[in-house]
Amino acid sequence: MGARGTTFTETMTGSVCLDGESEQRPIRLDLVVRTDEVLQPHRTTDCVLTGRVRIAGWADDHEATGEMEISPLARRRIRYRLDFTAQGRRYSLDGWKSISPARPVKSMTVLPFVLQRDGEQAAKGTLRFSIATQLLPFLASFRFPRADDSERHLPPRWDGKPGRTEVWYTTVTDPSTGTGLWLHHELVAPTDGSDAYAHGWVARFPADGEGPVEHARFGPQPWKPMPAPHQQGFTSDGIEAGPGQLRGKAGPFSWEMAEHPDGEPLYTFPRWSWRRPLLPAAQIVPAPNASYTGTFSYDGGELQLKGAPGATARIYGHGNARRWSWLHADLGGGDVLEIVAAVSMRPGLRKLPPLVFLRLRKNGRTWPRRAERSALGWAGAGRFRARIGLPTWSVTGRSGLRRIKVVVTQPEERTLALDYKDPDGSAAVCRNSETADARILLERWWGRWRTEAEWSLDGTAHAEVGDR
Repeated sequence: MGARGTTFTETMTGSVCLDGESEQRPIRLDLVVRTDEVLQPHRTTDCVLTGRVRIAGWADDHEATGEMEISPLARRRIRYRLDFTAQGRRYSLDGWKSISPARPVKSMTVLPFVLQRDGEQAAKGTLRFSIATQLLPFLASFRFPRADDSERHLPPRWDGKPGRTEVWYTTVTDPSTGTGLWLHHELVAPTDGSDAYAHGWVARFPADGEGPVEHARFGPQPWKPMPAPHQQGFTSDGIEAGPGQLRGKAGPFSWEMAEHPDGEPLYTFPRWSWRRPLLPAAQIVPAPNASYTGTFSYDGGELQLKGAPGATARIYGHGNARRWSWLHADLGGGDVLEIVAAVSMRPGLRKLPPLVFLRLRKNGRTWPRRAERSALGWAGAGRFRARIGLPTWSVTGRSGLRRIKVVVTQPEERTLALDYKDPDGSAAVCRNSETADARILLERWWGRWRTEAEWSLDGTAHAEVGDR
């Protein structure tokens, strides 16, 4: 485990006077503050800011970013620098709280600031932190998570027992062409005790209307485990999927890509289920926000990837579900949505409706707070529900003061069907699209349901539906 960091949220409201105007406009900041250190008042701590800036009738930017310097004793200030978009132009908010022992409450809660555009002042105003309404939410928001490293989740989990399957899969969207890529690497240990083998496939999904989906398989090859710590991922017959690197050749395809993870792993299932494999299967996304640089060659062409967005995920368990659906949606600005909805093969569970594991990482925080909430409901909030089908499937649900609706479309011409076998020899079919569409609506309860965020992904969602 890594060192502990600190995250918390802060909301401030106030007024701002834009240059050339005589009246004040209301302004509100909803910020998420993150640092890799534990806050210590006697030291200077540099933090990362993300959040939302709202100025009445003028600005509403959900993707503001910046930095914060917390130095209440060493420098006697807490400084904020935040970049956001208003009226199609970029602005910077710059201000600081001047800490005074003589006026501790006022100096810690009042933030004078200026707005700048192209280095010139465009406005000035004052923000205030309300002790009456914001102190308790502020204190309750503090978290001290341990920094998690994506690389530690890539080595094989298989311990030699029969009846297990393990998957490393990477999905990528080339921003310059709209092409989707799917690299699937799998280790299977048959239930009958025969030798474990490695196999997989690679697929290219051209942008809509630019040709059919193409794929090639590799393997099966006997699984040859390497002594620790040399085996850091999947390796078989020249094909590798390990820390920071993917390479291989299958059929007309060859690829050599560097992976650059950004952000901590996302636990789609409960954390304990990945550490202690008690469920039929568990999934984790070691690199939920990654970029890829390198080459991907195919019959008749080559992609030159530069900062292509994508993700690497892992599965470990006894085999595939009876029915399932999966979504990975890069929402921009570091936000990401991961969904797994499945009906188990186990007796007694196979007759239940699909259990939904939904994880939305937005502004550095993950909702629902615990993965179990979307699967089983929590405190009467109501269970999440999935309607699995093709070409369209959906997930709806509520947790706490938020509810979400997700509609995924996998057009037939952009979907690839592949069959494969579980460790017990039973067959399964997955229907995958790396150029799927998704509509996502997130609402929050403020006396009534109001839209908090809305995303539309056209040809950039990664999705799958599987069955027996």
